[in-house]
Amino acid sequence: MFPIGDDEVHGAGPALSTWGLLIANVLVFLYEASLSTGALEGFITQFGVIPREIVAGVDLETLVTSMFLHGGWLHLIGNMLFLWVFSNNIEAVLGTGGHLAFYGAGGLAASLAHIASDPGSSIPSVGASGAIAAILGAYIVLFPQSRVRLLVFTGAQVGVTRASALAFLGIWAVMQFFSGIASLGVPTAQTGGVAWFAHIGGFVFGLLVGWIMRNRGRRRVAITS
Repeated sequence: MFPIGDDEVHGAGPALSTWGLLIANVLVFLYEASLSTGALEGFITQFGVIPREIVAGVDLETLVTSMFLHGGWLHLIGNMLFLWVFSNNIEAVLGTGGHLAFYGAGGLAASLAHIASDPGSSIPSVGASGAIAAILGAYIVLFPQSRVRLLVFTGAQVGVTRASALAFLGIWAVMQFFSGIASLGVPTAQTGGVAWFAHIGGFVFGLLVGWIMRNRGRRRVAITS
């Protein structure tokens, strides 16, 4: 089940920062794809977030650079699909500059949550997932009744259905939470390889910012009415 669109349309102009982030992520990944296996491993190690190094105050710039790296085509496509579907409406609310600042802060919150969950880890973490999770958190607060179009695969059949943002993103959030709790146990093939707490940290950050924006909007209406 993959989101392919939503029914919320806000903003008259193009979502410049959303498209800019999407293009930047794709270009960086194409560069990754051009590297040999050895060079790619070195690139990921150099620019990905390694928790124990951040705790030691080393390579702090990777808190930013890691947001533009991805571990494979499916990782990239999944992240960019969620960014394309949900980010434009958040940009319409915050504006281009505000959206970029929110995206970066969400990615930072996500990385810090991941580091806190395993500060001694030497495994590099990469991807825009944490920042995009912040987008999802804000979206579910600001547009809970928006209808999300979903591509559904049932055996050999493919169809399109709709669900409210509250239902779809709520289920997504619950899955991240339980996957994160499961990852605190003994690592297995099922619990390893995904920075679940980055997703949780980014999502919670987005919920808080979305709640603040919604309540400021309500106060503004109350004052001017």
